[in-house]
Amino acid sequence: MTSVLERFLRYVKIDTQSDPNSESFPSTAKQRDLSNQLVVELQELGIEDAHLDEHGYVYATIPSNSEKTDIPVICFCSHVDTSPDVSGAHVKPIVHKNWGGSDIVLPDDTTQILRIGELHDLDQQIGNDIVTASGTTLLGADNKAGVAEIMAATEYLVNHPEIKHGAIRILFTPDEEVGRGTEQVNIAKLGANFGYTVDGEAVGTLEDETFSADGVKITVHGVSTHPGYALGKLENALKIAGDILAALPKDSLSPETTEGKQGFIHPTQIEGIQEKVTLGFILRDFTVAGLNEKEAILKEIADNVLINYPNSSIEFKVTEQYRNMKEILNQHPQVLENALLAMQKAGLNPIQRSIRGGTDGSRLSFMGLPCPNIFAGEHAFHSKLEWVSVQDMEKAVEVIVNIAQIWEEKA
Repeated sequence: MTSVLERFLRYVKIDTQSDPNSESFPSTAKQRDLSNQLVVELQELGIEDAHLDEHGYVYATIPSNSEKTDIPVICFCSHVDTSPDVSGAHVKPIVHKNWGGSDIVLPDDTTQILRIGELHDLDQQIGNDIVTASGTTLLGADNKAGVAEIMAATEYLVNHPEIKHGAIRILFTPDEEVGRGTEQVNIAKLGANFGYTVDGEAVGTLEDETFSADGVKITVHGVSTHPGYALGKLENALKIAGDILAALPKDSLSPETTEGKQGFIHPTQIEGIQEKVTLGFILRDFTVAGLNEKEAILKEIADNVLINYPNSSIEFKVTEQYRNMKEILNQHPQVLENALLAMQKAGLNPIQRSIRGGTDGSRLSFMGLPCPNIFAGEHAFHSKLEWVSVQDMEKAVEVIVNIAQIWEEKA
């Protein structure tokens, strides 16, 4: 048996960073490096149909070993890509065994320090084995912890036929971090009735509600001319874009000023020259009505700025990214009930909550696969301080196995 830790340490060393500016799919070819390896490992476990499709998705099936014929087909899903926010190249994972609670100073950049009180849930890990990167990269626990956990659970089920279960579908996706993780999923081919993404944070958490999300692209068309003869003519698109950013609310509607069920308007990208500038935003709220309000606020800000530049113009394009999966999951309570029971069976006290973010499960739910998110143990994601507990990963493997068994028992 290969431990979940062994798998995780192997996977994080493979650079799978996605690229929001790429027009290819997947957005980076290097994501296939891990996906191809997963296919090989699945086939070595005897999963005969494991394969990588033309879009970079890994599909595989653990066949049913139950005499029952009415067991719903369950899917477990994680994504192979890591965030574009921090480098994922040359990751050097470090295992801090039996951590005693002192500060963890990362050796390749000693300004990167994990401290109790500054990082959520770290104080719950004293005595456990903590995995970090070395200080110059992210770790990749988001979501290679989930990938490793699904793979470890697959190996366990294959090697323990006494645990009865129905058919289980495995799905590993690219490009989740750039909002395109389910863009090319073939739901009919997947053939699952219900699913679980393994992409959550603290041990014992079950997330059944996400943000609804839109992207906004504002293209500013200024008036360009030679700066030596610009009097009364030049309308610099860079300055117009700067005015738009400066006009955003300072004490509200931003990630750094909101919490709980509050949404936000977040600029993520700026690119251009004095003639033309493109601004990228993400908008988040737990309701579509809230999203619409934020789009109207942003449009009004841009229009008001443009009053001062009468010969310039803007294009305002809204793109739907994903929607709050709670709307779908409320129609299928058994999906949540079975996950909660699986956590209790593993000796955990489940915590059902919303997530200020999204997962592949958000869109999969609206594509016909009701799909809440269970914990993977990943913390401080998208940062150099990212960490995961080995014991939490082991609990996630146990919960995955329990979920498979409970669906069979209830059939």
